[in-house]
Amino acid sequence: MFYKTNAAVRTTTVVAVHVDDCTIAASTPELVTDFKDGLRKHVEVTDLGELHWMLGIEVRRDREAYTIHLSQRAYIDSILRRYNLNDLRPLSTPMDTQVRLTSEHAPASAGEFAAMCDVPYREAVGALNWAALATRPDIAFAVATVARFAANPGPVHWEAVKRIYRYLAGTWELWLSYGEMQRALEGYTDADGSMAEDRRAITGYAFLIDGGAVSWSSKRQEIISLSTTESKYVAATHGMKEALWLRSLLSEIFGTLADATVMFSDNQSAIALACDHQYHARTKHIDVRYHWIRWVIEQGSMRLIYCPTNDMFADALTKALPSTKVKHFAAGLGLRTK
Repeated sequence: MFYKTNAAVRTTTVVAVHVDDCTIAASTPELVTDFKDGLRKHVEVTDLGELHWMLGIEVRRDREAYTIHLSQRAYIDSILRRYNLNDLRPLSTPMDTQVRLTSEHAPASAGEFAAMCDVPYREAVGALNWAALATRPDIAFAVATVARFAANPGPVHWEAVKRIYRYLAGTWELWLSYGEMQRALEGYTDADGSMAEDRRAITGYAFLIDGGAVSWSSKRQEIISLSTTESKYVAATHGMKEALWLRSLLSEIFGTLADATVMFSDNQSAIALACDHQYHARTKHIDVRYHWIRWVIEQGSMRLIYCPTNDMFADALTKALPSTKVKHFAAGLGLRTK
């Protein structure tokens, strides 16, 4: 439940408390108290105090530093133990950059079929998915990749799932942190360039507020792109749709956002295509619905700006990366040790 205020996004201090099975958030403690008093007139209320746990997510606040930190340490520990993977050696990357998972890795012999019958593949991937959705954007691409083979997984696919668990075992202390820097809503969007088995590019986007990711996604595109420019352009369109929804949500809570939201892309051609309404022979085949991005930019609610690939945080949502980049982009998305 939210109490609407007129404060600016970057200066508002959110107070969250747990009442029965509801979480109440407002910009001041007085608003929370007023809301609870009004609620008590209609229903019986059990006040559980300041929010510390929500849906298995640990919440910590540093009021002096104006920061909020979210963690699923306990959940990660529980799923590692559930699947007897807590004794495996931790790794620094969620995916092996040298292994490209395909359907050819499905069981090819009776022995492999028999071995995979006792493997809790779907359950293990589903458990990982909650972490990827809630507080760990750094494993979103890896989880989405292994989930594609849930219908007929092979030993190689299972090793890839265990690798994600090993990565979590080595990074369980990471917290998704907000407030360490004062920044309004900004987004990063990227695509992998059609390297998947079915030639469909992977769209990845992430949106941050005050230094921490609040929304992220790693999904296959619905079309087969004919160029890197096209795949990045489509990714930017999907990112802008999410950005407009977030702007609408923030406007409902904090009041109308006056400034345009900045979204970064690492492809100059896609940016030029989005900002230029001229005819281009090499891109005339792109579906009209993706050109909607031009209208959004012309309207002034969004700005598409170039960002070097080395600083493109959404890169972690589109492909397997080496250890140094995994750490760099995880920190850029707001995952830090406390």
